[in-house]
Amino acid sequence: MNQTTKLDVELTRYVADFIVNARPEDLPAEVVEIGKKSILDGFGLAVSGSVAKSGELVRQHLGDLDLAEGVATVIGGGRKVAPRFAAFANGVGIHADDYDDTQLAVAKDRVYGLLTHPTAPALPAAFAVSELVKANGLDFMLAYHLGIEVECKIAEAINPRHYQTGFHATATCGTFAAAAAAAKLLGFDRETTERALSIAGSQSAGLRENFGTMTKPFHAGRASESGVAAAQFASYGWTATSRILEAPRGFFSAAGGGYDVNAIYEKLGAPWTFADPGVSIKPHPSGSLTHPGMTEMLRLIAEHDIKAEDVRRVRVGTNSNMPNALIHHRPKDELQAKFSMEFCMAILLLERRAGLSEFTDEVVVRPDVQAMIEKIDFVVDADAEAAGYHLMTTIIDIELADGRKISGRADFGKGSPAFPMSYDEVAGKFRENVAFAGMAADRADEIVELVRKVEGLPSLDRLSGLLISVA
Repeated sequence: MNQTTKLDVELTRYVADFIVNARPEDLPAEVVEIGKKSILDGFGLAVSGSVAKSGELVRQHLGDLDLAEGVATVIGGGRKVAPRFAAFANGVGIHADDYDDTQLAVAKDRVYGLLTHPTAPALPAAFAVSELVKANGLDFMLAYHLGIEVECKIAEAINPRHYQTGFHATATCGTFAAAAAAAKLLGFDRETTERALSIAGSQSAGLRENFGTMTKPFHAGRASESGVAAAQFASYGWTATSRILEAPRGFFSAAGGGYDVNAIYEKLGAPWTFADPGVSIKPHPSGSLTHPGMTEMLRLIAEHDIKAEDVRRVRVGTNSNMPNALIHHRPKDELQAKFSMEFCMAILLLERRAGLSEFTDEVVVRPDVQAMIEKIDFVVDADAEAAGYHLMTTIIDIELADGRKISGRADFGKGSPAFPMSYDEVAGKFRENVAFAGMAADRADEIVELVRKVEGLPSLDRLSGLLISVA
């Protein structure tokens, strides 16, 4: 990899120029349509996340702040607050169930072939600031895409050490996403945008040790809030360096020990990340690394009509990095279950589905679920290791009580660019998620159609009105 911290490349200026100069017509039609799927998915997850325990605690926090009525919608929260706090609440909501989209990587040394959850920090910031400035749908959509693009290219460029040693890239790189989206909507020039990015860089934080707890979605919410706050402070004239990304004491060096300049310089929008390598939308509310195996397990169950009571043993083999994130081998609650390959395999064998209703504390501790978990062996497999970390190769071997052995292999899961969901399929996930939170079907249908034509909306008022509560 061509690593550099060369100061002859004014990288922060390049990123700021990209944000300032971008126009809606720069977005290819394909990218616009792909982005709508993630926008709809994000809104649905913010609704379902509002009824999670973390959503209840976020609303308690907003109450404790004694905030005056604001202009930005707390999705599912029944109120409007200042943009930074709405961005926080909605970022937590989108990531609450670990059901949100994930960025794929280009380089083979990128950890796991995935990097960030791009929509969780970007969408809440774009939505909140759009409400502040009364943006139309086209401007909102452009700001969202710019946030995604900046976030994903920064994540692609930073040395893999960043993620491997414990930083949570959704939190760290997501702060830049939110700042980029807010800067665009606020109409900043290059110099002000540079300062917004730099203020954001000094707030960039989040550690992977907190995976499997409420603090993981807290990372996404705080990243979105921090980016909005950074833009607000930049608008006041707050000073900051003009080279937060590339400087020897800047983000890439401090947080990653270096970066690949060729992964970001002259790469913003060339191609857009949504087009290549793409972004995955999750069919299950668990860590992305479980999804190839879950997709393949569902296929094997259907093809061979596998009954749970007939399963003697299951071996699930992956590369050596995947168990580094799927750390809960005997989960005892829903958050741990999201990072448990064993639970994900077990629940599919028992229920033949794995949605929000299956990822609950009550289901995780059921005796039949815990007994099936004991039958799952999650191991490092030499063939999966050889495939490379840019793939999520998962090899499944099932031994049945009658002696039959059934095997399968998958590199990617349903919802990945290699196996994408259509807009209507994402709408199905959206409807299931908002129904889980108690939203009426007719309201859900209207949101689906508004997002389908978001670039033509004269304002976001109707969308905000539909999302502010689930009742």
